[in-house]
Amino acid sequence: MPGAAPTTYPVTKKVEQQDVYHGTSIADPYRWLEDANSAETKEWVDAQNKVTQAYLGQIGERGAIKERLTKLWNYERYSVPYKESGRYFYSRNNGLQNQSVLYTMKSLSDEPRLLLDPNTLAADGTVALAGTAVSPDGKYLAYGTAASGSDWNEWKVRDIDTGKDLDDHLKWVKFSGASWTKDGKGFFYSRYDAPEESAKLAGINYFQKLYFHKVGTPQSEDTLVYDRPDEKEWGFGGEVSNDGKYLIITATKGTAPKYRIFYKDLTRQGSKVVPLIDQFEASYNFIDNDGPVFYFSTDKKATRSRLIAIDTRKPAEKSWKEIVPETAQTLVGASMVNKQFIVQYLADARSMVKIMDRKGKLVREIALPGIGSASGFNGKPGDSETFYSFTGFTNPTTIYRLDMKTGASTVFRKPTVDFDPNAYETRQQFYTSRDGTKVPMFIVSKKGLKLDGGNPTYLYGYGGFNVSLTPGFSPANLAWMEMGGVYVVANLRGGGEYGEAWHSAGTKLQKQNVFDDFIGAAEWLVANKVTSPAKLAIGGGSNGGLLVGAAMTQRPELFGAAIPQVGVLDMLRFHKFTIGWAWISDYGSSENADEFKALVKYSPLHNLKAGACYPATMITTADHDDRVVPAHSFKFAAAAQAAQAGAAPILIRIDVKAGHGAGKPTTKQIEEVADRWGFLSRALRMNEPAKVAAQ
Repeated sequence: MPGAAPTTYPVTKKVEQQDVYHGTSIADPYRWLEDANSAETKEWVDAQNKVTQAYLGQIGERGAIKERLTKLWNYERYSVPYKESGRYFYSRNNGLQNQSVLYTMKSLSDEPRLLLDPNTLAADGTVALAGTAVSPDGKYLAYGTAASGSDWNEWKVRDIDTGKDLDDHLKWVKFSGASWTKDGKGFFYSRYDAPEESAKLAGINYFQKLYFHKVGTPQSEDTLVYDRPDEKEWGFGGEVSNDGKYLIITATKGTAPKYRIFYKDLTRQGSKVVPLIDQFEASYNFIDNDGPVFYFSTDKKATRSRLIAIDTRKPAEKSWKEIVPETAQTLVGASMVNKQFIVQYLADARSMVKIMDRKGKLVREIALPGIGSASGFNGKPGDSETFYSFTGFTNPTTIYRLDMKTGASTVFRKPTVDFDPNAYETRQQFYTSRDGTKVPMFIVSKKGLKLDGGNPTYLYGYGGFNVSLTPGFSPANLAWMEMGGVYVVANLRGGGEYGEAWHSAGTKLQKQNVFDDFIGAAEWLVANKVTSPAKLAIGGGSNGGLLVGAAMTQRPELFGAAIPQVGVLDMLRFHKFTIGWAWISDYGSSENADEFKALVKYSPLHNLKAGACYPATMITTADHDDRVVPAHSFKFAAAAQAAQAGAAPILIRIDVKAGHGAGKPTTKQIEEVADRWGFLSRALRMNEPAKVAAQ
């Protein structure tokens, strides 16, 4: 706060560490913080957490914020049901359960039967379900669990009728689901070799392998189906076709949406794995098959994607058939139900859903209840029904059943939340970025927003890895708006909202476009008196944490507060930990001379300037984050505290028994959000009007 005494931080030692990149020497004085297991790092973490908790503890508003969050969070939430062998499966959270519970029922009018309650797996709720797959005969449930937010999963098998687990236990599974064979005797999954104990949370992940596990046998007897010892960076996903005849193998290299496709004939014992698409040049997402004819969505020759059919007997590209051509909207998903395609589109980051016949002719468009996001639509070609969810910024997620014969949607589950949605409004605003590109953002607030520059505003973004930010309900964001805040989501380049061209325009040497788009959103909000710099906070997680770090180091005067969450903040060394190497497809690498020049210009860690006045900042990370290792946040916090010349605090909040975010227990989510909004209520002086400079 202006006029307040600077926060006293723990002393962070500096070491002499110089790295030379293409003739340029770069200091890394906090390299020692990369060793999360050292006693010295653990002492530093404890000292930093004490400072942060002491600061947060004296914010009077925090208690009331947490109390309101708890009340808002306390509503029933459901997943989209799926059907297998006459049974329905879906998850439900009664409101404040740490983890959602899996249920099954034999008809929609049945009383649901509890099948798996993850809350019984750990007293503190830190073991989460990481994936489920039901065998085609409805006999077994394969399920993965993740402990303390780690990306490492363990898989087990449960007998659905008895609710008892078998002895099957699979370990060292990461970035994988499970896909059963038609006979229900086993499933395909992907795993890595077991790491050294000391390296399991930070060691680099190479050489993923695709295996088959037969139910009732130990993991040591699993069959290796496909690997590439000549290609350490390739990853594999195996999916059995609905007719059970084929295994479709999708090969990835890093996070780029460019895949190779292989397949294996499961009807012939000892059949070879056959290449179908043998170059990483475009995305190919398997939808279904009609015998040897495979259907895919792809962005090959269609930056916003299309549907094609490939006859495996005539696989040359000249023989491919286009089923649904590219449109002005971005195709983001497709499935086959009732022998029809359900095609999901984004139109300016809003969902649009169409039903097409097998030849690509429009059957109908699904009427959705407003500006929002629809997802689900899973099923099999013989199903006459499917389920989907719809959510918006002020629409709690509602689950619908869609009758594929009539096109009628009926409510399956609708939650009741303690707020009045009619008191809020969502509008979409297009603004101009630095290079003239038109970029959309959603602005959500209470109705009757005064444009006087005095509104506390939280600007959120991501801008990377082809990820689209679409409208979605969050009790956290609702609490922010009840506090008088404005919530803004900017759809930056680097995302997937407008297809592959939009994504690639925010990658590698063009990554600065993403930061310019985000800064452009902030400038528009200030120029149009939605808010003012003193009242404007920015937030984002993971790649969004990088976004926040870059924006606050490039334009510190534009923001009153910044919250980089689990961020990629050291752009010169990110590829040296766990799966970080896979992000080179989006970021480039410091080992490439041209890419190094681009990276070092925006790397948040390397662009902090001693004597600068940075906005109030709360960096968040977690001790079990093995996606973006906490060293990024540790080093950035140390460097920012040393650089800060102003009185605004630079804090780091380090969660324990938590990871990158997936599977985080409800109690931890509420605590984290209460700390975030409490911090911003102080940093943005939410009880005081803004002083708007004369124009």
